[in-house]
Amino acid sequence: MDDHFVHSEDGTTVPASSCDRADPPNRLTQASLENFDVRAALQSDPVKRRSNRLHRHLPRLLCMTSASSPEGDLTLGHVMSACGIDPAEVLVIRHTYNDDGLRRGETSYEAVWAYAREQGLRFNGKQPRLWLNFLAESGRRCRYWGAFENGGEVSEEQTDSHRYFDLRPMTVMSSLANRLVIEWSKDTINWAKKGASAAGFPIVEIADPDVVSFPGYDSVLLSRSELRTMLEDSRYEAWRTALGAVQGIYLITDTSTGKQYVGKADGAERILSRWTAYARDGHGNNKALRELKGADAEHSRHFQWSILRVFGPSTPTAEVDKAEAHFKRALMTRQFGLNRN
Repeated sequence: MDDHFVHSEDGTTVPASSCDRADPPNRLTQASLENFDVRAALQSDPVKRRSNRLHRHLPRLLCMTSASSPEGDLTLGHVMSACGIDPAEVLVIRHTYNDDGLRRGETSYEAVWAYAREQGLRFNGKQPRLWLNFLAESGRRCRYWGAFENGGEVSEEQTDSHRYFDLRPMTVMSSLANRLVIEWSKDTINWAKKGASAAGFPIVEIADPDVVSFPGYDSVLLSRSELRTMLEDSRYEAWRTALGAVQGIYLITDTSTGKQYVGKADGAERILSRWTAYARDGHGNNKALRELKGADAEHSRHFQWSILRVFGPSTPTAEVDKAEAHFKRALMTRQFGLNRN
């Protein structure tokens, strides 16, 4: 990595300036977010688990942490505070792409680790414990990649031009990897900032988590909690589109007994709308499933949904009915399962 620190005439490193920036027009705001007891949340979760839960509570956490802003501006400092990170222990790094170092599209753990641990000799050997790594995008935008724990300089590896650091992966802010985008200060040549300076960097984007691609009808297999997530989570839009486009025959398996139920979605009804009913009430108005719920209100937690066959929206109802009857016979769900007709 090239050494981009600014140096004074006597060769000493000039400290990175504080965040000097113009007001961007697209900062995220917290004006409509609900209050949340951040202190209690942080005390109840071990540090290593906070980042895994962060994406669920992030908006409320951010509006309760760090310095308040009447305008509702969110900063990197808010995120660090929500994760229980002390800025004094942080070095925030902005990696840029070049042919001799980190290449665009080649940002695996091994590549970034090798790039980050090698520094010029003018880079001080005593650096903070936690390194937060961002990848440069257009302008001053940079996207969070992940974190390293700095175990210190490996003195025996030092050469005439470089020093090397003992960096190890950390899960800090892992739920925000590739999602959190900040705006770097105007002095982009200063690619490394101490946590206290970087805390003021504005957050300009928190993207949705990566979408979950639809695996194909033959590969669908969902527990109750997964079914509900699929119906509600924006990441599963492709699933909802696929399941909302077809009629079909599906299978519900009671994993506590092994008994099965063969059902259908036909006519104007699609698999998506049929399964939505199960997620809502646990039985979809099926007699045997209602009986199970009567004995245990949460019995549907044992159910597992899969698809046996799909039909296009114009397939005649008689053909769907014929397929349903076939699977009931083949799986003997009337005799040994949960079908009552």
